[in-house]
Amino acid sequence: MGTVTSATNSAVHAAIERQGFAFVEGAAMRDLLAPYGTLHDWSAFADSWNRLELDTYMADGGRYRRRRHATYEARRDGAVMRQPHQPHFQALDYNPLNGGVARWFEPVEAGIGDGSSMTTILGFCRGLFESLAADTPSWHVEAHQFRIEARSGEQGRPTPEGLHRDGVDYVLVLLINRQNIARGVTSINGLDGTALGHFTLTDPLDAALVDDTRVAHGVTAVEPIDPSLPAYRDVLVVTFRKEKSV
Repeated sequence: MGTVTSATNSAVHAAIERQGFAFVEGAAMRDLLAPYGTLHDWSAFADSWNRLELDTYMADGGRYRRRRHATYEARRDGAVMRQPHQPHFQALDYNPLNGGVARWFEPVEAGIGDGSSMTTILGFCRGLFESLAADTPSWHVEAHQFRIEARSGEQGRPTPEGLHRDGVDYVLVLLINRQNIARGVTSINGLDGTALGHFTLTDPLDAALVDDTRVAHGVTAVEPIDPSLPAYRDVLVVTFRKEKSV
């Protein structure tokens, strides 16, 4: 199943090298993050998901996804630095539903994008992904805040494009909150379609870490448990892509 129970970077590194992905439960993830900083602003960080804007690019006509976006650069000899706001782009080969266009999303709020939780999470990602690709001089980093909403008669689809790759090198999917929803099972497949594992992010800080060059991932639709109450799945997705030059 790819579950990592040892809260060490080396255990996660080994799992990703062995099978292309790792599932890390929240308690272990908290320990993994600790060397890279604090989560002192976690309450405000998680609350910022309540201020995401509607994703109007959904080619399936859905209005169940809200998001914000930020771009960073991580050089081997420097800090992870936020970059001027820019669009998110995926080729149609990777996202046949919503790819092929430059998508402008509202930016991650400055205090959130530069706060302790985001800085700690990005620092952890950099440390882990550099250990997997030590000769990389610079990374293009994108952070996506997602809220997938589910309503009576309308499922929320975390990955409406289906089983897919993101067109990057490495991906972190970190659960922030899960409210009144059922399902949302993550599946990992090899590039030949072989099923490699599945798990559900259920608690804050539960995480999936993926080598996007080796495996594809997807998440089943979510449904409200009680249709009369708000139902949503909040995640932070961080992608690291090797830059060809610095």
